[in-house]
Amino acid sequence: MPTRRLAMPLMTDRGSPRQNHLLALLPAADYGRLLPYLEWVEMPLGDILYESGHELRHGYFPTDCIVSVLYCDEKGASTEVAMVGNEGLLGIALVMGGRTMPNRGVVQSAGHAYRLPRSMLQQEFDRCEALQHLLLRYALALITQIAQTAVCNRHHSLDQQLCRCLLLSLDRLASNELNMTQELIANLLGVRREGVTEAAGKLQRAGLIEYHRGHITVMDRSGLEARVCECYPVVKTEFDRLLHPPLGRLAGNRQAAAMYS
Repeated sequence: MPTRRLAMPLMTDRGSPRQNHLLALLPAADYGRLLPYLEWVEMPLGDILYESGHELRHGYFPTDCIVSVLYCDEKGASTEVAMVGNEGLLGIALVMGGRTMPNRGVVQSAGHAYRLPRSMLQQEFDRCEALQHLLLRYALALITQIAQTAVCNRHHSLDQQLCRCLLLSLDRLASNELNMTQELIANLLGVRREGVTEAAGKLQRAGLIEYHRGHITVMDRSGLEARVCECYPVVKTEFDRLLHPPLGRLAGNRQAAAMYS
């Protein structure tokens, strides 16, 4: 069963819900209706938010954590098909006609999120045109990420897959440091740990990363971008195209929402 966690009051020093990109894009009035129902929750590393087939009770808007969407086979082997961070929503099935997901949601990078009860998320999706359009565009971008991950896992080298994983993680965090063990990376990519050791060693010898006891520091992001396959820019371009408004508009939404937070 998913691990229980304590919902905290909204008014904390943990940061505004607007740290989540989707919430930041909402017009102030629509954001204001959601705000009283948003609950801050801790997201510890390795925490399981839901299992395949289990009913979803909340949608999660990460602020400074990353959640891996994993498919698991009958023998327990897993592979990551997508990651969700501050750009998105975990639980998109709730607004697409479903109450369950055919996968597992596991916290890959610890942090925090704001969760919204299922009933409120569905109610606002039905009544709010801005939220509806935003989440449908996000769903399209997420589908692109899932499809491109499948292509990458089938056709590209392990060190290219590792570069993609690192770059997508960096895009969702405010730091160039990642807490990721080789065992975790192996589970995400669906490969043996020895393969990850070799791939990480290549990147470290090239001066692109420093790796020590589950801690990865990216030293040369441009070097990773030069080494990665086309899958990373395809996913990033699609998210930017569908979800990135002009900076002035985004800043305006955040300023307008300040009265609520």
